[in-house]
Amino acid sequence: MLPINTLVPTRKPAYATYGLIVLNLIVYVWQLTQSAAQLNGFYVNYAAVMCKVAANPISVDTTADILRSMFLHGGWEHLVGNMGFLWIFGRNAENYFGSKRFLVLYLFWGFVAAYAQTIATPQCIVGIGASGAIAGVLGSYLVLYPGSRVRVMIIFLGFFPRTFDISALIVLGYWFVLQLFNGVLSLGANTIGGGIGFFAHIGGFIGGLVIAFIYMMFKGPPERYIYID
Repeated sequence: MLPINTLVPTRKPAYATYGLIVLNLIVYVWQLTQSAAQLNGFYVNYAAVMCKVAANPISVDTTADILRSMFLHGGWEHLVGNMGFLWIFGRNAENYFGSKRFLVLYLFWGFVAAYAQTIATPQCIVGIGASGAIAGVLGSYLVLYPGSRVRVMIIFLGFFPRTFDISALIVLGYWFVLQLFNGVLSLGANTIGGGIGFFAHIGGFIGGLVIAFIYMMFKGPPERYIYID
């Protein structure tokens, strides 16, 4: 089940979302200019390494490492998947929060995700990618637009693609349950060689849920979903 669009119209350009996507693309182009040895050295010294984060969770160096890690990706599939989800769900979330707040929250969710993954796997594993921050976007979207529809593609028998409009509650709820399930399974696995940061996804998603819920208590729901009896 692959989300390809939401049916909630955007009211104005989502400049923060556009900027984040462009910045991620620029960083990935830079990554392509580096050799494998150069990239590995950069990751070890300048990206978020879980054991280093665990040993010194609050410092200028750790903050910089986590921030850099949010814009690094392990391959084009990793990049395209993350930017696709950011494009699909980020624009509506940004329209609600406003561009400046959305950008701050995006980075905040990235930090929440990094610390969540560190708690779950404090070994010396490099964590890179925007998916933790984007998971926060997904969590906030679920709170803001639970009754909205998401257009998804399902490929039957591996050859027959069909599109369906499904409730955001089902699409994002299914995604989160999948992260929980795989996260629990990953606890007993050898992750030294790398893998998916499921607990970064879980932490970021919960962070998005909480922030959006608190924000809605003061601002109210998005205008399109205010109903008067």
